[in-house]
Amino acid sequence: MSSASSFFKEITTPFRQVPRWLAVALSILVWVVVIGVWLVFSHAGIVGEMFLPKPEEVLQTAVTYALDGRLWEHTSASVQVVLIGFVISALFAIPLGLFMGTYKIVQSFFDPFVNFMRYLPVTSFVPLFILWIGIGIEQRVTVIIFGIFFQQLVMFADAARSVPRDLVNAAYTLGTSRSHTVFHIVLPATMPQIFDVLRVTMGWAWTYLVVAELVAARSGLGYISLKAMRGFQVDVIFMAIATIGILGLLTDQLFRVLRRFATPWSAV
Repeated sequence: MSSASSFFKEITTPFRQVPRWLAVALSILVWVVVIGVWLVFSHAGIVGEMFLPKPEEVLQTAVTYALDGRLWEHTSASVQVVLIGFVISALFAIPLGLFMGTYKIVQSFFDPFVNFMRYLPVTSFVPLFILWIGIGIEQRVTVIIFGIFFQQLVMFADAARSVPRDLVNAAYTLGTSRSHTVFHIVLPATMPQIFDVLRVTMGWAWTYLVVAELVAARSGLGYISLKAMRGFQVDVIFMAIATIGILGLLTDQLFRVLRRFATPWSAV
């Protein structure tokens, strides 16, 4: 009894690691609960089939779409949009955000505009993007960039401002020039936070993907969701949602692995 009590106290201690087997078991358990509730609600008729399809129907739809190639076609189109938009945004946001967090003069110049832009709803700009850019992949990529770029700037700048001043002063003492501060001191010191920001904003990119593809798209998971809605094909909508969720989970785990290998001193 005391052993069980000790184990419970151990795993409920804040910030204390839990055994690997327990973490895996809990990760599986949450999906068992979710799918179990879904099965009960759909098979018991608690929620109508028009609104909540059965899990096996969604799975059958996914298999059908995968076998005839439609699932891979639309998934690859969505992945392409997200990756292009995310990479372009990160390439510009990382250096500019670090400069904003390091130099007050840069922060003073950009802060008012950045904080204004990041509160604007992305959906309100979609008609303008269509007018300015057209209805091709460029418009969808622009939606992704607009949705995450200004958020990334603020988060990268905050990460740069959190660098200990003692570290910077020590670098000056050892002969580092002030012009090399950002990329020789601030960048390595903020690498763990940079990976965390990229991981979080990648999730936002997948969210804005649906916004980008709901209007004037001819391919992608958001597009087939809209098309399925018009035909009351709720199983297709669930399949598209689940696919986006799986892709988001995979990219999230990828960034966790990259962070662990790129910044082993801060791995948690």
